[in-house]
Amino acid sequence: MTRYTMSHWGVYEVEHDAVGHPRLLPYSADPDPSPIGLHQLSPELMRLRIRKPAIRESWLRQGPGAAPERRGKERFVEVDWETAIDLVAKDIDRVRKQYGNSAIFGGSYGWASAGRFHHAQSQVHRFLNMAGGYVRHQDSYSLGAAHVIMPHVVDGMNELISYHHTWDVLADHTRLFVTFGGVPAKNAQSSPGGVGRHRVKDGLAAMRAAGTRFVNIGPVSDNLETGGEVEWIAARPNTDTALMLGLAWVLRTENRHDSAFLATHCVGYEKFEAYLLGATDGEPKTPQWASVITGVPTDRIIALAREMSQVRTMINVQWSLQRAKHGEQPFWMAVTLSAMLGQIGLPGGGFGCGYGPANTIGTPHEKLGGPTLEQGRNAVKDFIPVARIADMLLHPGEPFSYNGMTYHYPDIKMIYWAGGNPFHHHQDINRFLQAWQRPQTIIMQEQFWTASAKYADIVLPVTTSMERDDLGYASQEAVLVWMSKIIEPVGQALSDYEIFRRLAARLDVEEAFTEGRTEEQWLAHMYQGTVERYAKYGIHLPDYDRFRELGIIDLDHRKKSVVMLDAFRQDPISAPVNTPSGKLEIFSEIIAAFGLDDCAGHARWQPPHEWLGAPLARKFPLHLLSDQPRNKLHSQLDGSPLSAGGKIQGREPVYINASDAASRGIDHGDIVEVFNDRGRCLAAAVISHQIMPGVVRMSTGAWYDPEPLTGRDKHGNPNVLTADVGASMLSQGCAAQSCLVEISGPLRNAPSVTAFELPSFIALAAVEAG
Repeated sequence: MTRYTMSHWGVYEVEHDAVGHPRLLPYSADPDPSPIGLHQLSPELMRLRIRKPAIRESWLRQGPGAAPERRGKERFVEVDWETAIDLVAKDIDRVRKQYGNSAIFGGSYGWASAGRFHHAQSQVHRFLNMAGGYVRHQDSYSLGAAHVIMPHVVDGMNELISYHHTWDVLADHTRLFVTFGGVPAKNAQSSPGGVGRHRVKDGLAAMRAAGTRFVNIGPVSDNLETGGEVEWIAARPNTDTALMLGLAWVLRTENRHDSAFLATHCVGYEKFEAYLLGATDGEPKTPQWASVITGVPTDRIIALAREMSQVRTMINVQWSLQRAKHGEQPFWMAVTLSAMLGQIGLPGGGFGCGYGPANTIGTPHEKLGGPTLEQGRNAVKDFIPVARIADMLLHPGEPFSYNGMTYHYPDIKMIYWAGGNPFHHHQDINRFLQAWQRPQTIIMQEQFWTASAKYADIVLPVTTSMERDDLGYASQEAVLVWMSKIIEPVGQALSDYEIFRRLAARLDVEEAFTEGRTEEQWLAHMYQGTVERYAKYGIHLPDYDRFRELGIIDLDHRKKSVVMLDAFRQDPISAPVNTPSGKLEIFSEIIAAFGLDDCAGHARWQPPHEWLGAPLARKFPLHLLSDQPRNKLHSQLDGSPLSAGGKIQGREPVYINASDAASRGIDHGDIVEVFNDRGRCLAAAVISHQIMPGVVRMSTGAWYDPEPLTGRDKHGNPNVLTADVGASMLSQGCAAQSCLVEISGPLRNAPSVTAFELPSFIALAAVEAG
């Protein structure tokens, strides 16, 4: 009988060779399986595993707060679990008694684990809640600006994602697909929690076969592959809002806008129109105006607006657009432009946010909810927008603005992190390193010796999903998987649950944390809850033992076509959208009342601080894009053979237009230095005609690898270059895509990459001997 496991990249079948060694195979029902997860058992990754609890030498010798500047630079001492649990429990107790639980930051940022019980975020938050609470994060790096703006305009992002037009509806009805930022199939290899069947490749192919015409707007052209012709309109990064305004001006001045839809389904259009036509600021948003900003020819803007008004059009915006200064604006403007076309709620028309960033979008499957581990109640009210962690650590007690309210940063003495790699996610790593020195203790539960582990005080080794049983489920992926344990735990690794159970026992909250259940009992309990929940939808699941025998329950037969916002279009009164007015808010009275300089009451063009013609742009004339890699998810599995195969001389590639390369004397494959005032890193040049002049691209995910003396990253981590600033005072979201750099090279005798070297260790006996 086939055994299965599930990961961010999909369901995989488990096969054993003649001597019993396991290997992973793609799920046979997946039409376009991702190769990334096939490498989870590779020897290259196993070599990087954390095998024993380890304590930073200075922290062990001198106690909490000792030599924080030595984090990431000094030796570790491996200890037994009894010693590690004792040290961690005592320090948690010290911090909460001396400073209160609001001095503990419960870090766990990363994509949701495929296993629903061994979900690091649920586990660490449940434990910390039972221990008195913790400071939490809000929103995500991926969608920080969108999570805040979209509920004011149409609905929350989690809800919007769940009811986009299905791919079959797009194929049947969409005749023009205009996408700002492409539809990157590489991103859709994954979904939070896992993937059942990958849909993007077949979805795009079906649209092409049905006669859909594709227009891809943005600085690169290789992020939309349909198997047929795609028109590329090269536009400068961060100018999408200006281009949409130019399109809107044509619709309005040529009377191509749907005034009836704007009157019945929207609020505030008149105030936006005054801005559009220049009545409020003296600047009509004409195609000529937009052309100067975007680099798109005026005639093409005019023609595209007319084309969009003549056929069923889908306007798609990628998540990367809102990961920028004023990132709220392109998402808000996409809804506004779609509303002017009047096609929202019609099959295949309207807007998408967006097709491509994750496999889930365009799913034909209902949102049922899967097995869930309750996290309990957090007694601490303090929180931060997730991308403001360095600000919190550097500026305790100072105020910050978020969604119209003013809050204050807590004073953090301890970081307890389980799941995720902050040295990958966060921007301006050099600034982050300064902030990382502020807490007295940093505890990291990790599987691999990432930079986050190397820069911790206490490192606790955790099992991977290959080493434990679990329940695999991802929202709207239509599969429920029994994730079989495939191999024994590596070294002395324990599950997050077992680590927290032991800590809970030391802190006298074991009963609250475990509720008297073992791991096996929790799995059975959570599955039974799913059985009862699904029964309400007429889905009758087998009992627990039978489910384990089957290995997978596939609900693909329940798929249905979805037309986004069709009920709202038919009757906006009885089926309102989830905004204060119940209508699409082209102008938001609530946001206008916030009085923010960088986010007005309607969508508008606001140039980033680092903009064309500014002194900084003359010093650093290349706009850096830091996108999702093709061969890993963020930094996960960067040590795998697949990820290594995408590097050049062991470094991440930086894509550069031929003209920019030639003017700098750079050839394909050269090792170059990418730099700005925030930092420097090395990368390998790839010359490409698929990226516009003045723009370079370096995917995220390279494990941080600084030179000891200079701090220059040797591996190609773009976050030593990106700015650690909020998208706006409204959202405080990640603004990584607003980044200017320069490139020099080629470099001769570049230093070796050491990202995958293990830290140095010293024996416990040597420490005890003084």
